[in-house]
Amino acid sequence: FTPIEYGTVGYSEDEALEVFGKDNVEIYHKFFTPLEWSLSESRSHHQAFTKVIVDKSNNKVLGIHFLGPNAGEVMQGYGTAMKKCITFKDLADTVGIHPTSAEEIVTLTVTKSSGADASAGGC
Repeated sequence: FTPIEYGTVGYSEDEALEVFGKDNVEIYHKFFTPLEWSLSESRSHHQAFTKVIVDKSNNKVLGIHFLGPNAGEVMQGYGTAMKKCITFKDLADTVGIHPTSAEEIVTLTVTKSSGADASAGGC
């Protein structure tokens, strides 16, 4: 048990880069404040994080990582999707597991390689 939940399925970023090579991997990521945290003054300054690792050659999702509330529930569905060889487009076309912050995974657009700010904006 941890003070903040962490869930992962598939390759870590380091493993994917080692196995597939830096030029063949894209990392989508985002820092965000979950709605349930934004309502609490003591938690509103904390950030959650999600990352999806993709094989550029076929758009296959290699790994999904989620640090935030309900991580176990969020990752359970994505574990099945990974076994079915989900692509990043499939992921983007999916409705996030509700009621969780899983929509942050299916709405990722910022990549590490872009150098853009991975902090999510508010409502």
